This record gives sequence, C-alpha cells and structure tokens, in this order.
Amino acid sequence: MQEKSSELLKDVQRVVVKVGTSTLTHSTGKLNLYQLERLVRELADLRHRDMEIILVTSGAVGAGMGKMGLKGKPKTILEKQATAAIGQGILMHMYEKIFSEYGETVAQILLTREDITDRGRYLNARNTLLTLIKNGVIPIINENDTVAYEEIKFGDNDTLSSLVAGLIDADLLILLSDIDGLYTADPHKDSTAKLIKTVNELTTEILELAGNPGKQGSGGMVTKLHAAKIACNSGIPMIVADGSKEGTIREIMAGLNPGTLFIPRDHRIKSRKCWIAFASEINGYLYVDSGAEKAIVSRGKSLLPSGIIKAEGEFVRGSVVGIIGLKGEFARGIVNYGIGEIKKIKGCQSKDIIKLLEYKDCDEVIHRDNLALRV
Repeated sequence: MQEKSSELLKDVQRVVVKVGTSTLTHSTGKLNLYQLERLVRELADLRHRDMEIILVTSGAVGAGMGKMGLKGKPKTILEKQATAAIGQGILMHMYEKIFSEYGETVAQILLTREDITDRGRYLNARNTLLTLIKNGVIPIINENDTVAYEEIKFGDNDTLSSLVAGLIDADLLILLSDIDGLYTADPHKDSTAKLIKTVNELTTEILELAGNPGKQGSGGMVTKLHAAKIACNSGIPMIVADGSKEGTIREIMAGLNPGTLFIPRDHRIKSRKCWIAFASEINGYLYVDSGAEKAIVSRGKSLLPSGIIKAEGEFVRGSVVGIIGLKGEFARGIVNYGIGEIKKIKGCQSKDIIKLLEYKDCDEVIHRDNLALRV
C-alpha cells in the first residue's frame, strides 16, 4: 500500500491542513506555543516548495479559555461565542507573527454553515479563497464561533475542512489530530488495537470503529470518518495523522503515510456537484424505486418521474432535495419541478407530463448535470 500512498501524493499541489484543538492547546486550555510554531514551520516549508496551503484551524475557544482562566470548556452557545471572540484574536495574532518570520502572508477567513449552504455565498467564498491562493497567501479558516448559533454551526472543523477541500478543488486533505489514525479498536482501552494504514472504502464495519469526541475538541473519529466520506466522494484523498509528532506533514508529503490514508473514488466531482452532494441545504426528499436508483448510481442517468414513488417536504423548482433509495439517502439534486407538481407526475412517463400539468418544462425531474451521488 506504500506504492498507493506515493502514487496519490506525488502530484499534490493544493493541500488543506486541519489542526484540532487538542493539538494546539495544553490541557489547561492555553495555547501550546511549541506545537503552534512547529506546525507553522512545516507549512511555511511547503509554501517555499511553491505548494498551495490552506489551513483550517481550531483553537479559538481554547485560546480564549486560557486567557479567561477557565478550567472547563464553555457549555452554552453564548459562553462559547464570548470565549471565541477573545480567543480568535489571540490565535490569529500568533499565526500571523510566526508565519511572518518565515516570510509568509496569511489571511483570516471565518465561515458559518450558511456561507456553504447558500450557493451565492459558497461561490463568493470559493472566489475569495482562490484569489488568495493565486497571490501566494495562506488562508487560515475557522468556524465563526463568535456569531454561529446551534442551527447554523458546523460543530466540528473536520467537516468544515472537508467541505473547504471540495470548495477549492484540493489535491489532498490532512487532518492532524491527537491520535495516529483509525484503529481496529480504541487504543486507549484496548492494547491489541492496531492502526489501519489504508481505508479503500468506508464500509459499515469501518464506520462502526469510530469512537467518542475528544475531551478538548468537538470532533473525534466520528467526525473524521464523516469528513472522509465527503472528501473521498469528492475525489480527494484524506490522511488522519498525529499532529503532535515532529515531521508528520513532511512524511506525508514524502508519501510515507504516518497515519491512515483514505482512498478517494476514482473520479473527481466538480465543485458544483460537491456543493449539491454535501454542502447544500435540502428542502425535501424524493423516494425512488430500485430501477431509478440503479440507473442513477450505475449508469449516471437523470431522475425521471416514472421512478419516483413518493415526495415530501416543502420545495420549489431550483431547490435541492435528497433522493432516498432502498438503504436510505444516496444522492441529492436540484429539482426542475416543485413538490406539488411532482406529486401529480410521480410514477408517470415523461411524455405524460404535459397532459397532467398542462405544460412541461423538462422531461427530467432532476437532470444528471444537477445530480450528485453521496455513496
């Protein structure tokens, strides 16, 4: 599998690196300056190789905890927002100070889920990031904890980093954590647990290996596997590795894979389809029969009204809906008809649409160009 790692990493140019709270802070909540400086040095070295680097960082709440002298993580959204407001400035000040010592310029980007789910804001974020990268700037991204509330917060930067990777068509996503990678069992509880070096497919058995969120951070292996699903289905390889070890990033870029490598699907989906599949906000669901599911998954076909069994939700033409098959949601797409229209034409042939609606905009309920798989 070492050959597979080297093959996937040999032409990597644009890298998204996510670093977690547990890597950047001490158990007291205060910033671990040694780890922060080492991370910056390794990333600056990649920039000196003319690679494009995007950093997704946690640690704002942790930095705020240290400044305020808090012993435990804030429990309410309001407490978290206040702590993040204090910590974000501290964190960025440190990043800017250390990166500048290596001659690198950074830019702060704060995102909420609405910046990703809204198509217009998604494109604005993409254009801003690509412009910064083009000009040799290192974007430093974090969830905007200061204004985020329960309904719109990402809740973990693992998911955020995978969405960012798809947003800017990254070649590689690296999640730096406080653990080497994915194990066959919890290594803290089971001494026989073994590191899984390569995951070729996110099977049910693999997903069941996830543990609970960590003490300091909001993530855990659960969120890392969710991030892997997004990245791999977007055609982007992902590596989980221990961020506290010296030279981890350097080893990864040399194709040595010090952690767990998640192998992506054979083909890369475009940024637009990545948004449809994983970043968009859905307004309803279409339940389809096995024939329609097979046509979409295996043959890349559009969704026709004849394959629809049931429609639910509140949506209009142009909305994003989930598509439900025999084993649950397997795709999402942008509909050409509203729910009232679909309820009238579900199960019928496309040639009968005009008879049932007295007009016809399209033969397809969802055209394949507006349809993206989630499996």
